[in-house]
Amino acid sequence: MNLKNDKKLRLGIPKGSLTEATVKMFAKAGFSIVVSSRSYVPVIDDPELRPIMLRAQEMSRYVEDGVLDCGITGNDWILENRSDVVKLADLAYAKQSMNPVRWVLAVPEQSAIKSVKDLQGKRIATELVQVTRDYLKKNHVTADVEFSWGATEVKVAAGLVDAIVELTETGSSLRAHNLKEIATICTSTTQFIVNKAALRDSWKKKKMEQLILLLRGAIEAEGKVGLKMNVLRANLKQLLAVLPALRKPTISHLSDDKWLAVETVIEEKLVRKIIPELKEAGAEGIIEYSLNKLIQ
Repeated sequence: MNLKNDKKLRLGIPKGSLTEATVKMFAKAGFSIVVSSRSYVPVIDDPELRPIMLRAQEMSRYVEDGVLDCGITGNDWILENRSDVVKLADLAYAKQSMNPVRWVLAVPEQSAIKSVKDLQGKRIATELVQVTRDYLKKNHVTADVEFSWGATEVKVAAGLVDAIVELTETGSSLRAHNLKEIATICTSTTQFIVNKAALRDSWKKKKMEQLILLLRGAIEAEGKVGLKMNVLRANLKQLLAVLPALRKPTISHLSDDKWLAVETVIEEKLVRKIIPELKEAGAEGIIEYSLNKLIQ
């Protein structure tokens, strides 16, 4: 299998917790990706893209080595692998579980350990070994940091280790295991990373920039909807006082000079509150529609 065909952008798709969110994000951007449980090579409806499934933990190493031209992974794994790659775009995609996450230092609720300084000479389990060691060194603490293959919360609860460094979004899993946070080791967002050599290739650079434009448009549209409505010219000022907009709404003339068409984009969560207010302000023929992409 030749992974280095001309006019092919070798793109790393994260396998695991980010897969579903990534596939949905690409779908909104206009790309259909079909992932098979039997293959690490997904099918995509763009002949210029060559997607390959890899764990997010190892993505940056393969991008740095040039096996992949680009890929999607967390900033935490770039730091962990100390990878020399270019972070071309931050893909914070909150509604699809690609929002920022934290790696936190946690101990049992009843532990006497109150701060990182209390970990001197203690044992810590984590998947993020190098970043944890760097954090301890920065705080002048010497401790034994061991790699954890999983079930990290159980290890500290069972007394196998004194503390853990674990990934969290809300902290609910830690609380469920009777653990408390004592420090944040790092915060991570999903990144579109690029091999430096690929970035110097004019065709690949343009292809990646086009891809990022569409992905960012999909991300920007997340949680927003479009609204269209008609309003009497005499009621326009009253309507605009109610209507939020990204900048200013689009106002168009209708065949009847007494009427105007108004169109805007708002946060979806505001719709149920604002539509009755728009109706009271004189809006008619109100239409709400979903957005796939919003290019600023």
